[in-house]
Amino acid sequence: MPASRDEIEANIREIRQAIRSAADRVGRDPAGVELVAAAKTVPPEPIRWVVEAGVRSIGHNYVRELRASQEALPDLEVRWHYIGALQGGTAHQVADAADVVHTVGGERAARRLGGRAARSGRVLDVLIEVDFTGGGGGRAPPPPPPPPPATADLLTALGGVRLRGLMTIPPVTPTAEEARPWFVRLRELRDRIRRTYPDVLELSMGMSLDYQVAIEEGATMVRIGTALFGPRAG
Repeated sequence: MPASRDEIEANIREIRQAIRSAADRVGRDPAGVELVAAAKTVPPEPIRWVVEAGVRSIGHNYVRELRASQEALPDLEVRWHYIGALQGGTAHQVADAADVVHTVGGERAARRLGGRAARSGRVLDVLIEVDFTGGGGGRAPPPPPPPPPATADLLTALGGVRLRGLMTIPPVTPTAEEARPWFVRLRELRDRIRRTYPDVLELSMGMSLDYQVAIEEGATMVRIGTALFGPRAG
């Protein structure tokens, strides 16, 4: 059963309290953590509920769902985040629909994304997906002492996009605490890249099961779905 409006509002209060607690533990301002509601398979009505409860960032894994939500909810004043795999074949559609793209990796998709955005007069905030495990589409960091990843060089040279940070999905671990080393590695990589590109500030890391640990290690964006909307329909 999907969560009711009352349940979703209670979930938001609980998540915001957990964000504050995690930030307090490490002396951070909780206002520096953006809650991205990961709305994969979520119908329009619950998305409206979370926005009316104060959430201003909505994330989708599939561009067709992103566009469907925008068409169903044209009055919402939100930032639309694309958090699924970015592919060359659909990058132009993502460029038309998203405000923030978390999953830039391959050169072809990056060029198509930036080219389409530039031709449309848009500038998208983008993050490089870093895959530390070798199982996904992100860029593995080079060995220290590293030069900036080639993707960072590419993105800063492209029109239509603005490189803002890094994103990762850690491997599945038995406990949230065991995901901590992956978050530390992303933060350290971000800090090295900032020596060349000082505007690379964002760390998109942490989901429903481990976002508090991610915040303790510097996350500026947490992508939360199940803990917010309840179990997915599919």
